[in-house]
Amino acid sequence: MKKIVVLLISFMLMITVTTLATDYPADWKSWTSVPTILTQIGALPACDADVSTLPEIYQESVYTYCDVQEGGPGKVAILVRPEVTEIYKSRSGKHPDGINLILHLVDMKILFVTRYEKGSAVYEVFTEDGKKITAPTGPLSKDSCNACHIGYSGYCINGQCGTQQ
Repeated sequence: MKKIVVLLISFMLMITVTTLATDYPADWKSWTSVPTILTQIGALPACDADVSTLPEIYQESVYTYCDVQEGGPGKVAILVRPEVTEIYKSRSGKHPDGINLILHLVDMKILFVTRYEKGSAVYEVFTEDGKKITAPTGPLSKDSCNACHIGYSGYCINGQCGTQQ
């Protein structure tokens, strides 16, 4: 009986560790920071800024992230898993399975993570320390991520949005 209990506990721990490892990129601080138009601006505009002259996807981003934090999200960084940097630069959208891309809202200490499963993008949101904060609805939901990433197909390719500088 003790052996069965030990085996069950070991199995449960293994599943938990595997789940955490695939959901949260614990090594994100070592990822490649890539320059984009967004990162060269340095931060998303404040919520009271006139963004009407910006491309529509930037306008939508400002509105969405202002719903997360009053005043706006502030400084941003785009992080790419080092092994897929060349794929990111090619803008092919053909990322391997796994977590490959992160939009880091630096001032808010939030990671918008893009993971690929069977070639399709799946979105999750985490705090910098790994707490999953993906919401069922609203600006921190998978549906909100999908709306922009799919809705702006001229700007986004299979979950990867933006242009490289």
